[in-house]
Amino acid sequence: MPVLTLDDAEIHYEEYGTGFPLLLFAPGGMRSEASMWHSPPGGPPKSWNDWTQGLADDYRVIAMDQRNAGQSRGNIEADHGWHTYASDHLALMDHLGFDRFHVLGGCIGSSFCLTLCEMVPDRIGAAVLQNPIGLNPDAPTYFPDGFAKWTEEKIEVRPELDPAAVASFGRNMWGGDFVFCVSRDFVRNCRTPCLVLPGNDIPHPRSVGLEVAELLPDAEMLVDWKGPEHIDAQRERVVGFLKRHTP
Repeated sequence: MPVLTLDDAEIHYEEYGTGFPLLLFAPGGMRSEASMWHSPPGGPPKSWNDWTQGLADDYRVIAMDQRNAGQSRGNIEADHGWHTYASDHLALMDHLGFDRFHVLGGCIGSSFCLTLCEMVPDRIGAAVLQNPIGLNPDAPTYFPDGFAKWTEEKIEVRPELDPAAVASFGRNMWGGDFVFCVSRDFVRNCRTPCLVLPGNDIPHPRSVGLEVAELLPDAEMLVDWKGPEHIDAQRERVVGFLKRHTP
């Protein structure tokens, strides 16, 4: 697995296929790593396509372990947040020589996509938001609680971390509302072509996915996409959407 060395992090990534570049953000919350796309050997199939394979015939797919997930590692500072991950993403694409690219993200990856759409709209060709996360009014502490557990795990293996800095980072990540990373006003005015695949569970509330699709100007949406019975239709819709927006 190649490694991009930054001043404060080491980012591990993988590349598949050839063609127009597509940056892939895996599900898994704070544990978002490239392997999450793959079904475990002998295990049950995922409810989504393995996009490292499903898009490699037409695109240069770059999958990555986010900082402090999988094999990647990085500093955690009090002022870190969504922009920190976005800086990693842009540094990786700059390193690979890609100025413009598509993004596809599952779970937390949808919010990574939206952050880039806000920060560098001219560099994003199209975005696929699969299973968007968001604030669930029926479980408002879901993500802060999960972050607290993640913090315990990190500090156990990295006792040099400053608990106060990590806590501040957590508030920057999960202290907002909606999709945590951007505002409704931004989504309402976002001009990046987007395909939304709404979720249907606690971390991926159906209401949030539907609202994102409604707010985005001219967004496309695929509601029935999860599960083995929808795998082919899911792949065809995503491939077709990206093709229409590929230079």
